[in-house]
Amino acid sequence: MSLSNRIKQHFTTSIEVQIKTITNLEPQIITAGQLMATCLQQHKILSCGNGGSAAQSQHFAAEIINRFETERRALAAISLTTDTSNLTSIANDYAFENIFSRQIEALGQAEDILLAISTSGNSPNILKAIQAAHAKKLRIIALTGCNGGTIAKTLTSSDIEIRIPSQSTARIQEVHLLIIHCLCDIIDQTLQQD
Repeated sequence: MSLSNRIKQHFTTSIEVQIKTITNLEPQIITAGQLMATCLQQHKILSCGNGGSAAQSQHFAAEIINRFETERRALAAISLTTDTSNLTSIANDYAFENIFSRQIEALGQAEDILLAISTSGNSPNILKAIQAAHAKKLRIIALTGCNGGTIAKTLTSSDIEIRIPSQSTARIQEVHLLIIHCLCDIIDQTLQQD
């Protein structure tokens, strides 16, 4: 396959996954965004992920603390992927699986939200983060892919899973980013109306 055709295939499959996602998951995206907007009026959102999902966790927190596309007050969000001293000390003293759950034990409060991002739905440290969040009475918004993995089985009826209908990590990550932008826009639009 030529490089030109490979590029076209990337674009085409990305568009196809985006269309499948909006067709099947629009209500979950709207509900998640509204839940986040309500939370941010008095509480905070913690976010976490690994690799590319860690970068998206940080991207989300930056959009919330600073702004997305409209002017508004700063809102409370913390990406649990950014403090290398915390990450390395927890991984060293306990286990890598605990790098997010330990921070949630310290920072999470009832009525906060955890945005948990995992393309496979099977990341052990994300699973432990969800368990710690449930123990602290946080609600979970999970961005997953594939078949939702173990995360899908861990969520409660008050949590929201937005599962991208793809087996490709690259396509899942692309749509996760688009959903993050949708969530930020919903937050901005909802808070402007209050």
